[in-house]
Amino acid sequence: MLLPLLLSLLWEGTQAQDWEYQLQVATPVTVQEGLCVFVPCSLTYPQDGWTSGTPAYGYWFRRETHTVSGFPVATNHPDREVQADTQDRFLLMGDPSKRNCSLLLREARSEDSGLYIFRLERGPQVKYNFKQWLYLEVTALTQKPDVFIPGMLEPGQPANAVCVFKLTSEHCPAPTFSWTGAAVSTRATQPLRSHFSVLSLTPRPQDQGTGLTCHADFSAKSTQETVHLRLAYAPKDLVISVSWDKASAPEPLAGVPLLEAPKGRSLRLLCAADSQPPATLTWLLGDRVLSRSLPSGPTSLALELPGLKPSDSGHYTCQAENGRGSQSRSLDLVVQYPPESLTVMVSQGNRTVLENLGNGTTLPVLEGQSLRLVCSTRSQPPAQLSWARGTQTLSSSQPSEPGVLELPQVQPEHEGALTCLARNPLGSLRVFLSLSVQQPPQLPGPSCSWEAGGLRCSCSSRARPAPSLRWRLGERLLEGNSSGNSSHASFTVTSSSAGPWANSSLSLRGELGSDLRLSCEARNVQGAQSVTVLLLPDEGLASMALSKGVFLGIGVTTLFFLFLILIIVKMLRKKPAQPAVPRAKVSRSSTILDYINVVPKTAGPIVRTQKAKPGSPSQPPAPGAHSPEPRRKQQGPHGPAPTAPPQAPRSACGQEELHYAALSFPGPRPWDASTSTEPHVDYAEIKFH
Repeated sequence: MLLPLLLSLLWEGTQAQDWEYQLQVATPVTVQEGLCVFVPCSLTYPQDGWTSGTPAYGYWFRRETHTVSGFPVATNHPDREVQADTQDRFLLMGDPSKRNCSLLLREARSEDSGLYIFRLERGPQVKYNFKQWLYLEVTALTQKPDVFIPGMLEPGQPANAVCVFKLTSEHCPAPTFSWTGAAVSTRATQPLRSHFSVLSLTPRPQDQGTGLTCHADFSAKSTQETVHLRLAYAPKDLVISVSWDKASAPEPLAGVPLLEAPKGRSLRLLCAADSQPPATLTWLLGDRVLSRSLPSGPTSLALELPGLKPSDSGHYTCQAENGRGSQSRSLDLVVQYPPESLTVMVSQGNRTVLENLGNGTTLPVLEGQSLRLVCSTRSQPPAQLSWARGTQTLSSSQPSEPGVLELPQVQPEHEGALTCLARNPLGSLRVFLSLSVQQPPQLPGPSCSWEAGGLRCSCSSRARPAPSLRWRLGERLLEGNSSGNSSHASFTVTSSSAGPWANSSLSLRGELGSDLRLSCEARNVQGAQSVTVLLLPDEGLASMALSKGVFLGIGVTTLFFLFLILIIVKMLRKKPAQPAVPRAKVSRSSTILDYINVVPKTAGPIVRTQKAKPGSPSQPPAPGAHSPEPRRKQQGPHGPAPTAPPQAPRSACGQEELHYAALSFPGPRPWDASTSTEPHVDYAEIKFH
């Protein structure tokens, strides 16, 4: 009964004692071989048998060392010997009386790795090995000094280099620094220990790229760091690399700086240059800036061209520039594509303005007019252009411009389909035109004659496209095949056409008054023409008109002869008188004009959709049409009818004039024949104004 009770009291006393002794230390602690590490440590213990003046002694032991008879690695007890291999390397930096047990380890060795315990002694009662252990791990030396070169190194200009070794604690000793390199004449050493070193140097151009080494030497170990000197220099070794469709690796562009690419592909151009300081990179298309890098940005600049278009073709330049100079490199990008946007421009006659024609256009052209067709397209490589009529290839009048087709005078045989073909190795394109050769109406004088108690007139016209013919009887318009009655007569119109010819005949029966106006009109898209037939008064009307005009004629004749006598007198004073030509006398009147020749009335200047003035002489009538020629052989009571006089010019006011010739008279009528001494004539030329 007493033994278990005693053991229980001892165990409870031990637990109470452990609770009063506590040690706080970070574990594990890692240090590189040859370097120094400071291990902070604090502790708590009871005030049992000691006063403030009682010294406190602390000991750090390896775990396997006996804490009473063995040698510690570090202690503050002046009479306690430490292990030989740790002397002056392990230092108890803390004061145990102030509850500080911090440890400093210098020039760490790999065999220093392991577990360590701390023992405290103060007065007769406090003698305790703390249960909290320190684990120390020593690793290989990998830490190196850091080398800095403030600013930019310029050849021939003084500069400083700084070497810094980062220490874990201010209690750790600093290394000894030294410098080596091509820019250092001899090894520069700084004997004074410090955690950094400053080297002054003046680099030369040949020092570009050479190494500069900073050495940090400790008692047992040393470490170093090497940097390569980069002196300021202008951009060089500029390279342009090419990749396609974001899949292929960039390939440097070599050889001729010409890059041909099909339309639609994606292209990536990468520009890189070596320079110090880093250059600003710029991509340009011609003189236009496409993109630019920042001075502190990467040393390369990419230009993305997704879905190449013809407008992407051009002269591309990558330029690298810094404060020391610049360098650039260029390439020519050619985007290839088959012919597209094939168009035809046309100019006709004297018009200089080009008109754009689309595919399948029908082009009307006036016969005899000049025509110029210009075929153009966009393609790369440039397409070959040619013209063809049907299956026959046409030769260009300008070999240097095969897309130009010129027809100085358009003829009917030029009518038909024309094709412009554009072809290059990537494809071809055609545009089709239909050439329609047109003429304005040509209207010879109509032919009129008495047949079976009525008047029959025939009218024929030739034009392209075929004209339409119509008669105008007074104010009434007659066209096609029709019949009917006017105010004084009945009429019948018969019309026909064959090719470019149109024919029409008009039959009139009944009383035809002198005020009746009759005309034939021909028209098509190029213009219109008309001729007028005039019905003259019959015998009774002529006698009345003659009797009323005799007195007026006598007065006018008297004045005329007086004026003529004065002129003759003046002329006789200068030269002998010339015999006068006897004037023919009209002996009969007319009831109908046998045939008429007129000067056609046309519209203004010809354009494709306007009426044109005829430019060629009258053509003979189509077979089967009533002849427009005058009945020159018709016999009258006094012999054959005279020939028609030449056509008279148009009046200045532009209105239609009436021209008459070769009048036939139905019978004789005496007119003071017994007293007349003038020769008898059977026709007269009459012209109304």
